[in-house]
Amino acid sequence: MRKENRTYFFSVEGDTEKWYLDWLQTTINSTPEARFTVKLDSKIQKDPLTRAKGMTILGKTEITHIFDRESEDTIHAKQFQATLDKMKEAQNIGKSITYHLGYSNFTFELWMILHKADCNGTLVNRTQYLSPLNRAYNTNFENLEEYKQENNFKKLLRSLTLEHVRQAVKRSKAIMQKNSEKGYVLQQYKGYRYYRENPSLSVWEIIEKILHECHLTQ
Repeated sequence: MRKENRTYFFSVEGDTEKWYLDWLQTTINSTPEARFTVKLDSKIQKDPLTRAKGMTILGKTEITHIFDRESEDTIHAKQFQATLDKMKEAQNIGKSITYHLGYSNFTFELWMILHKADCNGTLVNRTQYLSPLNRAYNTNFENLEEYKQENNFKKLLRSLTLEHVRQAVKRSKAIMQKNSEKGYVLQQYKGYRYYRENPSLSVWEIIEKILHECHLTQ
């Protein structure tokens, strides 16, 4: 019997996020146990408002914006807040749009590491993800730019399974629980919640939802 298809909409900051979602779509759709087939409709678009305006909205639509809180420097904090402003504005152009926050603090590299290893320590610079990335994937990239090259990144994806995704969700939840236990203040801005402290992330929430709805959480 042909499976029902479910579509999930995303806007993402860059290539690696899109390549990851494309990989996840293929992986879910090649898993016989999946209740649904999925389309992870992602566009590289840093401006959530532009993404929303470019869509044909026929009914209630949820979109997740995957992006980074790159540091607590004023410029990055302002960029993060400006993106949340755009997400809120996108919701206001059509009451049927709900924009979800899929952030990583500092970067999407944190989410990638969590597929294979814990990454619980506080970092002071984004480049410090290189060492745990190399350890987790048994690679020896000289810098993050090399890691982000298409052939290199897609080779890492080929080493992953849905079980690695489940582990990444589990480790992400543990990070957020630990932040709460430490007494970190969960920031709230225009309905969006996030931690200023790293590591922290919410990108796992939409991934967990997709796995759950496809009966792949186990």
